Amino acid sequence: MMLSAKSESDITSLAPSSPSRSPKRPVYYVQSPSRDSHDGDKSSSMQPSPMESPSHPSFGRHSRNSSASRFSGIFRSSSGRKGSKRRNDKGWPECNVILEEGSYGELEDKPLTRRFQALMALMGFIVLFSVFCLIIWGASRPYKAEIIVKSLEVNNLYVGEGSDFSGVPTKMLTMNGSLRMSIYNPAITFGIHVSSSPINLIYSQIPIATGQLKKYYQPRKSSRTVSVILEGTKIPLYGAGSSLVVSQNSLQVPSTLKFEIQSRGDVVGKLVRTRHRRVISCSLVIDSTSTKPIKFKKTSCTYE
Repeated sequence: MMLSAKSESDITSLAPSSPSRSPKRPVYYVQSPSRDSHDGDKSSSMQPSPMESPSHPSFGRHSRNSSASRFSGIFRSSSGRKGSKRRNDKGWPECNVILEEGSYGELEDKPLTRRFQALMALMGFIVLFSVFCLIIWGASRPYKAEIIVKSLEVNNLYVGEGSDFSGVPTKMLTMNGSLRMSIYNPAITFGIHVSSSPINLIYSQIPIATGQLKKYYQPRKSSRTVSVILEGTKIPLYGAGSSLVVSQNSLQVPSTLKFEIQSRGDVVGKLVRTRHRRVISCSLVIDSTSTKPIKFKKTSCTYE
C-alpha cells in the first residue's frame, strides 16, 4: 500500500529561486496516472504555469513592455540630453539616463583641431606680414642718400725735415683743412642715420690727413651740409717726399680724397631697414700758396 499510495501521485516541484537573485515564483504541480491503476482514467490535471496563470501577467508581454519603455526613455534622453522619469507596468520609477551626443573621440579631437587652426592662423599672419615687409623693403631700396662733395679748404700745409718713430730721417708733412659736402635724403616716408668711414687724403698711397663724419640723423626729404676736419701732423713721407714739387716757395701736392658714406633707414622700426653705401673718390692738387677753397666739379669725383 505504501507503494500504491506513493505511485498514485508523483509529485514534482520546482524549488523557488533565491530571494536575493530573483522574485519568488509560485510552485506548480503535475499529476500523472498511477502505474497500478486500471480504471482507465487517463485524464490528468495540470495547473497552469506562472507563464500562463491569469493571476500573473505574461512574462513575455511584461518583458516587451518594460523593454519598450526603457528604449523609449533612452531615445528621448539622447535627443534632449536629459533623462525623463517614467514608470513601468509595476509602478517602479526608472532611473534617469543621460547620453551625450557624439563619441568621446570627437570630443578629444576638438582641442587638437582648435590648436591646429590657431597655428595655421598664426603662420598665415606671419607669412602675410613677411610679404608686406618685403614689399616695403623693395619699395624703399631706390631711395639712396645723394652726396655731393663741394669743397676742401686747406688751412696749413708745409713740409719739413725730421725722423720717424724709429729715428729714420725723412721728410715730414703737416696739413689741416675742412671738407664740406652736401647730403640729401630723398625718402618720403622715413629718415636716415648717416655715418662715414675714415675720410683719407692720400698722397702716393700715404694718408697725409684723416677725418671722420660724426653720426647723425637726417629727416625725410631733407638736405644738409656737413663739415669734416681733416688733420695730419708730421706724417713721414719716406721715398714719396722726393717727388714733391717745390717752386718759388710754393708746394703742390697731388692727392686723392677717398671715403665711404653709410646710410641706414628704419622703414618699419627695426623690422624693416634699408642700408646703402656710397664710395666716393675725388682727385685734387693742393697748393700751399692758394688761400681759396678747392671746389670740386662733378667730373672731379666718382660716386659708387
